[in-house]
Amino acid sequence: MSTALITHPDCLDHVTPPGHPEQVARLDAVLGALEGLDLVRIPAPMAADDDLLRVHPRVHLSALKSALPDSGWRTLDADTHLSPGSLAAAYRAAGAVVKAVDMVLSGEVANAFAAVRPPGHHAERETPMGFCLFGSVAVGAKVALDHHGLKRVAVVDFDVHHGNGTQDLLEDEPRALFCSTHQMPLYPGTGFAHETGPHDTIVNVPLDEGAAGTAFRDAMERLVLPRVDAFRPELIIVSAGFDAHADDPLAGLQLVEDDFAWITHQLCDLADAHCGGKVVSALEGGYDLDALGRSARAHVDVLMERGR
Repeated sequence: MSTALITHPDCLDHVTPPGHPEQVARLDAVLGALEGLDLVRIPAPMAADDDLLRVHPRVHLSALKSALPDSGWRTLDADTHLSPGSLAAAYRAAGAVVKAVDMVLSGEVANAFAAVRPPGHHAERETPMGFCLFGSVAVGAKVALDHHGLKRVAVVDFDVHHGNGTQDLLEDEPRALFCSTHQMPLYPGTGFAHETGPHDTIVNVPLDEGAAGTAFRDAMERLVLPRVDAFRPELIIVSAGFDAHADDPLAGLQLVEDDFAWITHQLCDLADAHCGGKVVSALEGGYDLDALGRSARAHVDVLMERGR
């Protein structure tokens, strides 16, 4: 078995305004850190509208297409912008997660990492926000459930920001468990522990500013990993945001590369126990380029080790 790396040059064509933290160089940093590794390298396909419509209404797709500029930028909110290449990048990002799900569930590879941008975990049903256009991980979860016929999919999000979009897109789906650790208070201001969803399938674990690896690991061991274990998922999907790193400029958690490697091992252990090691991971945040590259490498090194 092996690990797939799914990406596409179109993801470099989503160009944000000068000084924006979600920049083209982020993906360059990740791909540079993974250069030379023995990965199954797969070009990300464009997501099918039918798959995006599993979580977003058609009006959302139409609004983004209508807003796409011919040049320069179109501002959707203070953080979220469209350039001429943004929509193709977002379609590739969602398509990468779907392709990863297809490959892992078919047994072509043991696990997969989608190195893509824009990120997706803040995009709500009809609202692009927080640098995100489509809820790529939620799309992948719904494809696993509805197309592949799985009964239970767990999504674990360790980005420093709460995955409000993934929660919004999956909270009405009893076959999906969504777990998020995140700094609070911090953008987007959601993710309180009492937000558990109509089916008690939402697990939010806020962390205080300044929390380091010990607090993160404790929260995972007490509140997240047992819930994933009890859920007995047939696939684990990871929203792999690396902006909880101590060097990241947008937040105040103090994680290091070893913490990301540790949680990757823990999730792989649960995948081994319940679903034959099936793990799909997708890049979310991470805005210090050096820390992002090192953290993504630590994460993928574990996927490769566990996927052999």
